Amino acid sequence: MIRFKTTQFLRFCVMGVFGTLVDLLILYAGAPFFGWYGARVLSFFVAATSTWGLNRRYTFASDVNSAGRPDERSASAGWREYLRYLLSMLLGGSVNYTVYAIVLSWVPLPGAPLLGVALGSGAGLFFNYLIARHFVFRAGE
Repeated sequence: MIRFKTTQFLRFCVMGVFGTLVDLLILYAGAPFFGWYGARVLSFFVAATSTWGLNRRYTFASDVNSAGRPDERSASAGWREYLRYLLSMLLGGSVNYTVYAIVLSWVPLPGAPLLGVALGSGAGLFFNYLIARHFVFRAGE
């Protein structure tokens, strides 16, 4: 059953804002070297990694711990969880990147990359939350 917890979703949003800031920082730093599209791929992976750590620690920690797992899980379990998170975020990331590319193509303004990241992040928000909650950080694993 799909469950939606408002407080948890709000924490997920806060971590997402932090991830968006990381995304933008890496995007603008990497654009001179990789172009706007290549830098966006790099910035997505860095932002996804940072939000995985934050969501693991602050957003879904009570769900994970209520499943009977200790706070400090094994390194191999952490890597599996990270890979599940990254794979699931790639699904939402494809929506995110598509919106980003459309904005870059259709909005001829200097702030188009920033707008594209913001709109793309919003487009994937609910999907990313549900997949993180029910696939990555699910209780009872």
